[in-house]
Amino acid sequence: MSERIRAVCTSTEGLHRGMKDVADAIGTLLVDAFHFLALFAIGATTVWSAVTAFVGMTAKGHAGLEDILLLFIYLEIGAMVGIYFKTARLPVRYLIYIAITALSRVLIEIVGAEHRTGTDLLVIAGAILMLSLAVLVLRFGSHRYPSEAPAADLQPAETAAEPAAER
Repeated sequence: MSERIRAVCTSTEGLHRGMKDVADAIGTLLVDAFHFLALFAIGATTVWSAVTAFVGMTAKGHAGLEDILLLFIYLEIGAMVGIYFKTARLPVRYLIYIAITALSRVLIEIVGAEHRTGTDLLVIAGAILMLSLAVLVLRFGSHRYPSEAPAADLQPAETAAEPAAER
């Protein structure tokens, strides 16, 4: 009798493990599908916005410094999406570069259009300085304390398929 109970327990444990493996595989597939769909949507929206901004500049007949900085923001977003798509790692420095560029646009707008020179300028310049220092700290930290090699599931698809001995 105890052997039958043991056999039933063993088979139910195997069934449970199998069900968990199937659920994990389906969950991973759904998460990856959403991940790729969201990245494509963000990338397409970025391209669409950049093209719309560029068409607006050509319709005006000229591009101001604010317009050029806006195109740089789109470029940085595109690069960030590309890096995230290939490595599944979010490059934080690119977000800081985007913030610096956006603050530079605001600074140019305040000085150029409104001709204000006061605390607004100092606050924005201080924010740009703080973000620049944050980039410096991040670069120093990544150079001084490099991260370990990425896990196999975080590597690009063509290198993840290679056996470890060939790397």
